[in-house]
Amino acid sequence: MSEQEHYFTAAPATPEERRPLTVELAGRRVTVATAAGIFSPDRVDIGTAVLLAQAPVPPTEGTLLDLGCGWGPVALTLGMVSPDADVYAVDVNERALALARDNAASLGLNRIRVCRPDEVPGDVRFASIWSNPPIRVGKAVLHDLLRTWLPRLEADGTAYLVVQKNLGSDSLQRWIAAELGMPCERYATSRGFRVLAVTH
Repeated sequence: MSEQEHYFTAAPATPEERRPLTVELAGRRVTVATAAGIFSPDRVDIGTAVLLAQAPVPPTEGTLLDLGCGWGPVALTLGMVSPDADVYAVDVNERALALARDNAASLGLNRIRVCRPDEVPGDVRFASIWSNPPIRVGKAVLHDLLRTWLPRLEADGTAYLVVQKNLGSDSLQRWIAAELGMPCERYATSRGFRVLAVTH
């Protein structure tokens, strides 16, 4: 399956074939459901693992965003670490959304709201945004995505984006600062990835 289908096919053509996956999230071993037709169905991908390991502890309350949630490793982690926060888990892939929704329910994380981008109320602002953004979709689509969501940070909020170094993390850092006028710093580097911290 192509990268395009990973990110932008609302209803993947491949059979779903759900299967269990046991992973460690927020220091707990949990079993989640994954399936073909979504991003990284067989593991927590390296970029997401770097983001979860390197980004600071999320705010304990307020509203948090997992942008491009897939089956939910970031959103589930945010929900477990910050049970008093409201977490939006956003994706365009309906199969990924169904998996993330069911995984949150199976772990008793009832403050995770799994939805399409257009289902997030326009007035919602985020104390923190976490994302392993879809770099491979191309700069135009990626830039539109970031233009849409990064300005929705609260005044003192921070977004943490994980980007592979050889896929343009440094140029993206410069673009965010120049085009969005938002301070963007290299927060951490690990396993060939950079974690960028963007503040409002």
